[in-house]
Amino acid sequence: MGLFSQAAFYTTVNHIRDLPLHGGKEVAFVGRSNAGKSSAINTLANHVRLAYTSKTPGRTQHLNYFSLGNNNFLVDLPGYGYAKVPPESKRHWEALLSEYLQTRDELCGLVVIMDSRHPLTELDENMLDWFAPTGKPVHILLTKADKLSRQQATLTLSRVKSHLAEHFPHCTVQLFSSLKKLGLEEAEAVIAGWLTR
Repeated sequence: MGLFSQAAFYTTVNHIRDLPLHGGKEVAFVGRSNAGKSSAINTLANHVRLAYTSKTPGRTQHLNYFSLGNNNFLVDLPGYGYAKVPPESKRHWEALLSEYLQTRDELCGLVVIMDSRHPLTELDENMLDWFAPTGKPVHILLTKADKLSRQQATLTLSRVKSHLAEHFPHCTVQLFSSLKKLGLEEAEAVIAGWLTR
């Protein structure tokens, strides 16, 4: 039984004041719109429609909480970047996202989803820069790794690793594919480590 096998929807939060008081730990998932965040969450949970996947990027506009049991929670955060939403909605959830990431004590680590074909975009770097002052760990999933040849995937991983070592030493990274179920155990082990500290 995996860490995420009991994942069940818990609540949706649209304002910081509504964050649940559960006294447990949270791991948040964030990524550029269309990087494969919902698919990654569903694959980890072995659940087809736990997180909402959509052909329209930017559908997650609230903080969606999923209970993992033992007072641990996975939090699905709004995607950043491309999203056809009204500017006032976008401003609202950007403020919600920043306050949550920078002030939430229960948050014990951040999983950043990047498309392995386009890793470390300016938006991704901004997110890492912006989260770094919290001192909390970050684990990057390079998704859609099945779309790269083995050689391309290995090269991408080593490039990203060396960039992180230089600029973001608190970050770890791995290849991941929702389609091929690649990298599940590695991702689970990292997240379980955060939750059991």
